[in-house]
Amino acid sequence: MKATPTSNTPASSQAKLSPPVEPVFDLQSPEFYLNRELTWLAFNKRVLHEGQDTRNPLLEKVFFLAVVGSNLDEFFMKRIGGLKQQVGASVRRPSVDGRLPQEQIDACHVVVHEILAEQLLLERALRQELARQGIDIVKYLQLAPEDKETADGYFHNEIYPLLTPQGMDPAHPFPFISNLSINLLVSVRYPETDHSYLIRIKIPTGAEVPRFVQIGKKNVFILLEDLVANNLPLLLPGMEIESCAVFRVTRNAITERSEEQANDLLAMIESALRDRKFAEIVRLEVDRSMSDLLRGKLAAELGVDEAQDVYDVDGILGLRDLFQIAAIDRPDLHFAPHHPVDNPELLGDDPNIFHTIREQGNILLQHPYESFDTSVERFLRESSRDPKVLAIKATLYRTAKNSRIIKYLINAAQNGKQVAVVVELMARFDESANIRWAGFLEEAGIHVTYGIVGMKTHSKLIFVIRKDYNGLRRYAHIGTGNYHAGTARAYVDFGLITCDPDIGADLTELFNYLTSGCTATRRYMKILPSPKQFKKALLHKIAREIEHQKQGRIGLIQLKTNALEDKDVVEGLYRASMAGVHIDLIVRDTCRLRPGIPGLSENIRVISLVGRFLEHGRIYYFKNSGEEEYYIGSADLMKRNLESRVEVCTPVESARHKALLREILDLQLTNIRNVWEMQPDGSYVQRRASDEKGSACVHHFLIDKAEKRSAAGRLALAKKKNKKKSAGRHAPKQEDQ
Repeated sequence: MKATPTSNTPASSQAKLSPPVEPVFDLQSPEFYLNRELTWLAFNKRVLHEGQDTRNPLLEKVFFLAVVGSNLDEFFMKRIGGLKQQVGASVRRPSVDGRLPQEQIDACHVVVHEILAEQLLLERALRQELARQGIDIVKYLQLAPEDKETADGYFHNEIYPLLTPQGMDPAHPFPFISNLSINLLVSVRYPETDHSYLIRIKIPTGAEVPRFVQIGKKNVFILLEDLVANNLPLLLPGMEIESCAVFRVTRNAITERSEEQANDLLAMIESALRDRKFAEIVRLEVDRSMSDLLRGKLAAELGVDEAQDVYDVDGILGLRDLFQIAAIDRPDLHFAPHHPVDNPELLGDDPNIFHTIREQGNILLQHPYESFDTSVERFLRESSRDPKVLAIKATLYRTAKNSRIIKYLINAAQNGKQVAVVVELMARFDESANIRWAGFLEEAGIHVTYGIVGMKTHSKLIFVIRKDYNGLRRYAHIGTGNYHAGTARAYVDFGLITCDPDIGADLTELFNYLTSGCTATRRYMKILPSPKQFKKALLHKIAREIEHQKQGRIGLIQLKTNALEDKDVVEGLYRASMAGVHIDLIVRDTCRLRPGIPGLSENIRVISLVGRFLEHGRIYYFKNSGEEEYYIGSADLMKRNLESRVEVCTPVESARHKALLREILDLQLTNIRNVWEMQPDGSYVQRRASDEKGSACVHHFLIDKAEKRSAAGRLALAKKKNKKKSAGRHAPKQEDQ
């Protein structure tokens, strides 16, 4: 496999295309659409495979196992929770693939059990591998006497004061069980009596109370609940312990209310968060050692269906906590360290980023290969300080706990600039954080709004108005990922920093829409925002490729997205394939489309890439009879993103940036190591490498390319400086007037 294509022409355009055929398929038939939930679960099987792949370092495999555990938690909270609500509301409308809500739940449970079986085997195998590397996760009873003494001392000093045994009898009603908490169900009785009592003990959690208790300075760990279970006599003195087992509940996270009926959106979100805390339980996980009697009692008290919603777990409950083990400082058991490089277009001897942007026109960013700090954060940092910057506008969907983005926005307001921020309060699982950030921003004098009623603001925008030497100029960053420094080190995303006047005019219109809420028709010259323009433009561009194909010109569509769920888009792609247009789809997880069906989708291939980094960036490419179009943006091809969210896609127009995106698309489409190919039935087959080079991770190729680009940029800058120095003079420096 070649890491770099030898031509700027897309590799797929040279493929043999099937001749156009007349449509003979009923594209409304459910058989041509895959189920959203099942294809998302299939993605998690691919993530689990990374934990099984012997080519990955040990602690990275542990990381992938933790990711699957975390993903399944979210799946039950969001997807199963939502389906159960539909069942409760007696929804009888089938999904696009023809399944009723309960049928989807039943199908999902089958696949979840398959994943859990594989997950358990992997957990056992990884624990054995960890032990061979001197990292032991053991039972309390396996500890040496001196280690038990150390563990008991930790329990007495750090854990015992935090515990609250809760009885269950007529005087003590069944306690509230919080979402995803680890709990002990203890059966006890007084000596020389036959009557048993049930006690619930919630295991403390949080950053200061790790789930895995490290014994001294050794790499020996025991689970916190195991430590508590073996110190019950101290907690329940004089009682005889009959049994002790671990359990965990998952609650529905779908508690959103109608914004149209809310007088105060902030109050509505806070109320919805309280509702979520007490929401319906959608899953009960119990340790396999729990007796059938106690299992049944627990299920009855929690109001769950014992046959469907109770999962017996033979390993560790809450595998998401394995992130603690995955973070152990053993460089030999991790991927080689990755240090993001500076974008070469932002290198220069002029310290003012606005001069650089004007000189370059547009700057394309590739995270995590290129530094978020020296690009996006630098842009906002300098904007907050520059005396010529008059106003800053931004959208916030998710951001880091100790966000420098927030700090720079507050600094800008304190420096006298007009600052307006659209905060999305309904970013699921980040509602509390965003409410808190909104309060901080308002206290700093920033104009905070919550977007458009009935829609989430999912776009990633920073918009800066500056008084340059020749008048007002607008600068912007448009991204595919959140303004979150942490995810910028782990997610593959793109961004465009630009001073394009048309894009600046478009963003002026968009922010006026966001801050005023007025839905009057607005005209956009370059950007494609949702919900009004992007889907319509996308379907138009697909139809245009069909027309090119009919006119004898090669049609080609390449879409890189996290999810392809919207039925209208899938139908459009089917029609394009039937017309002979070649279509390459790089879809990370959910995909409704079935590729490779003769006569229908034989010109479509779908691949999924799973590797070191999480693929999160979107690229939309259309050959357009040689007038190639590239777009990047925040929107996935899902009905919610296209019709009920504020998203922004922007064209990438410079030849050098198109070449970079072409390189990424071709590399991912031809890569072997991390690529899975979807089959017509929706299953995936992993590509196999025939040589060592072909087994290299695509993300490592891109790390190498980014490092070479940055090094070449630094070399060119050094040569430029040396040339100036040897000439005995300095080139005139551009100054604002």
